[in-house]
Amino acid sequence: MRRSERGSAVPFAVACLGVVLLLGAALGVAGAMVADHRTAQAAADLAALAGASALADGRDGCGAAGRVATDNGAALSACRREGADLRVRVIVAGPRWLGSHGDLEAEARAGPG
Repeated sequence: MRRSERGSAVPFAVACLGVVLLLGAALGVAGAMVADHRTAQAAADLAALAGASALADGRDGCGAAGRVATDNGAALSACRREGADLRVRVIVAGPRWLGSHGDLEAEARAGPG
């Protein structure tokens, strides 16, 4: 073995370890985004159902939808009545990594029929 090649595996191993760590962090953020999107969709679905139920009982549908969305970790960003149906949109704060602001939105509609 030549003297100039001695220890050349260490920088290569450190570089490989850095790539593996970066890939793991990126996969973690992607997984967090998927989980947050599922949370947003579930909150939107439940809020729409609660709002439609409140409308059917003659109560404030958007108020009920907002309470259910908040209870499920989301914020109600839009709510409108479309005939007998109620359409809602919610926002869930997404993961914050390297300065990204990826809030996740979901929309749902529910009604009597």
